[in-house]
Amino acid sequence: MFVYRIALEKYTHQLLSPGTEARWNSKGNFVIYTAASRALACLENIVHRDSEGLKALFKVMIIDIPDSVSIQEINVKNLPVDFPNTSTLHITRQMGNNWLYAQKTAVLKVPSAIIKGESNYLLNPAHSQFKKIKIKALEDFEFDNRLKS
Repeated sequence: MFVYRIALEKYTHQLLSPGTEARWNSKGNFVIYTAASRALACLENIVHRDSEGLKALFKVMIIDIPDSVSIQEINVKNLPVDFPNTSTLHITRQMGNNWLYAQKTAVLKVPSAIIKGESNYLLNPAHSQFKKIKIKALEDFEFDNRLKS
């Protein structure tokens, strides 16, 4: 399975996590966020950057998760009714932290907070199967000029 991550070019040569707090992890917990499609990866960037930040040099990371790598899934039915509101961040962060600490799978499939029915895939760089996950290709990526203004 291929997943996608759009990042600043200087951060695309290896799979790294800054350990910053996000929807599915607390600060200091290292998780790599990827998306099921280039389009969803694009939208994830748009909601987390201002228009000025979209003018930098970006690449799409095409990441291969082999079938042999274990994946756990959080179903939207197991989330609070008001997901994806920010009022539920403490719940989703705890769920992600629990997955990370348990070390049962290298990948966690989670519902997108941006598009209902779409999914993101979180990668655990500390899991023993993580070394099987590889960047297969890098593609130039430029946000449409209408998004930059």
